[in-house]
Amino acid sequence: MRKLRIGILGGAFDPPQIGHLILAEYSREALDIDHMLFVPVADHPVKRGELRLPVPHRLAMLKLAVDDNPDFSISRVDIDREGPHYSADTVKLIRQQYPRADLYFVMGGDNLRALPTWERAPELYRCCRLAVMKRADEDITPDMHDDVLPGLSQKVDIVDVPMLSVWLSSTVVVNRLRTNRSVRYLLPDAVLAYIRANELYG
Repeated sequence: MRKLRIGILGGAFDPPQIGHLILAEYSREALDIDHMLFVPVADHPVKRGELRLPVPHRLAMLKLAVDDNPDFSISRVDIDREGPHYSADTVKLIRQQYPRADLYFVMGGDNLRALPTWERAPELYRCCRLAVMKRADEDITPDMHDDVLPGLSQKVDIVDVPMLSVWLSSTVVVNRLRTNRSVRYLLPDAVLAYIRANELYG
């Protein structure tokens, strides 16, 4: 009997959009992950001072986005502690909650390319596997950083989804909201309704 597999998808979720959900669901299916944890960050070490909305709004929208999927839930591990929050610390805390599980840290190909610049990157991939979503036009391989991050290639699983030739970002969504352009199908309907009801990203 194999061990429980837990996926970890961290981010600002400012706002949570369809790209986040696709990344989580396709990674879960491709790697036979049992449950996906969405981990909203309270104090992003890279985006300090750049988060558009405070935690309560981002958390409320994320709950709306994942509520209809029983394989998704939210972890407060980064919300309920002092920041800044680094991925290596996040995964170690989740490891304490799931000591017997195989952990998969989910990321986009852009994050794999930037991994050598991440704080304490070796600590991250030593305690979990990296599930990396590959767009159709991305040139990424598991061994692309082995010269600077020894052993990384043995911990990377590429999730190849050729149909996703354009990657959606929350910044794109917010820019469309601010210029009164349609974001239909870019956000879950419940999230869009929340944004409109609370007059966010105006």
